[in-house]
Amino acid sequence: QVQLVESGGGLVQPGGSLRLSCAASGFTCSSYYRNWIRQVPGKRREWVPTISVGGKLTYYANSVKGRFTISRDNAKNTLDLQMNNLNSEDTALYYCARSDGLPRLGFVETKDYDYWGQGTQVTVST
Repeated sequence: QVQLVESGGGLVQPGGSLRLSCAASGFTCSSYYRNWIRQVPGKRREWVPTISVGGKLTYYANSVKGRFTISRDNAKNTLDLQMNNLNSEDTALYYCARSDGLPRLGFVETKDYDYWGQGTQVTVST
């Protein structure tokens, strides 16, 4: 009964900020890497950031470096993504996903991830 539930999405103007959260249950969160992946209909899924088991190591896609920050609280079983200076290219459905280790960076290989949430929609528009 592994569950990942995203929240925090919504409509925001360009230059604005949002904070996404992912609540996890049914597994030991401290044993897994965690990730955020986004998707636009008709386009490939895009890997965004990854955080290591203990949270000491983080990895970001070039398109979001300096703007997004991934963090985790294993005690609360939560994963967050702080998104600043948003632009229209950030519009997508954002998923949190679990991986057994460090996934392939720069692109999404579905076999690297074993569980996904249902996603939360982020729309950046005037």
